[in-house]
Amino acid sequence: MASLKPASPQTVYQLKITLKNIRPPIWRRIQVLSSTTLQQLHLIVQEVMGWDNYHMHSWTIAGIDYGQPQPEFNVRSEKTVKLSQVVKGEKSKFFYTYDFGDSWEHEILVEKELPSTPDTNYPVCITGKRACPPEDCGGSWGYAELLEIISDPSHPEYEERMEWVGESFNPDTFDINEVNQRLREFQ
Repeated sequence: MASLKPASPQTVYQLKITLKNIRPPIWRRIQVLSSTTLQQLHLIVQEVMGWDNYHMHSWTIAGIDYGQPQPEFNVRSEKTVKLSQVVKGEKSKFFYTYDFGDSWEHEILVEKELPSTPDTNYPVCITGKRACPPEDCGGSWGYAELLEIISDPSHPEYEERMEWVGESFNPDTFDINEVNQRLREFQ
C-alpha cells in the first residue's frame, strides 16, 4: 500500500496595509495565502480596511499596473495573477489605489513569508489601528477636514457632518472581531 505524503504547507504572506497621507496612521496587518489572486486581495483589502467597494481600483507592482484590463492604459487583468507571481519576497512593497476621485493610496509591505498552519483559516486579520475614513469624504485632505469639524461641536457644519458619518463613528476605533467575521466569507 502506498503511503500518502502530507500536503506541503502553502506559503502565507503577512502583509501590512497602510493608508498613505493620513496621520495618525490607519493600517491593518493580515495573513493571506500565496495563491490569493490580486482580484481576491482587492476584496480582502476592502473588508479589512472598511471600504464599501463602490469605486474602481488598481494595483501597481514593480512598475506594472493591474486591475480591470484596460489595454489602452496598459492595465493588466488582476483576475488570475497570484501573489506568488508578483511578490518579490519579504520587505517588498506594492501599492493599491481605491477610488480614483478621492485617490486612497495604500502601501502594502510584505513583512513575512510563513508556512501555513492547519489550524488557521486564511485570510485573517491579526491587528490594525483606527477606523477607515468614510466613503466619498474627499480623500486625505477631506478626511482631515471632516475630523476637524466633528471634533468641534461649535463648528457650523458639525451637525450636518455628524448626521452624515453617524453618531457611532469613532476615528480611533478598530474592531478586529468584526473584520475577521467579514473575512470568513473568503475561507
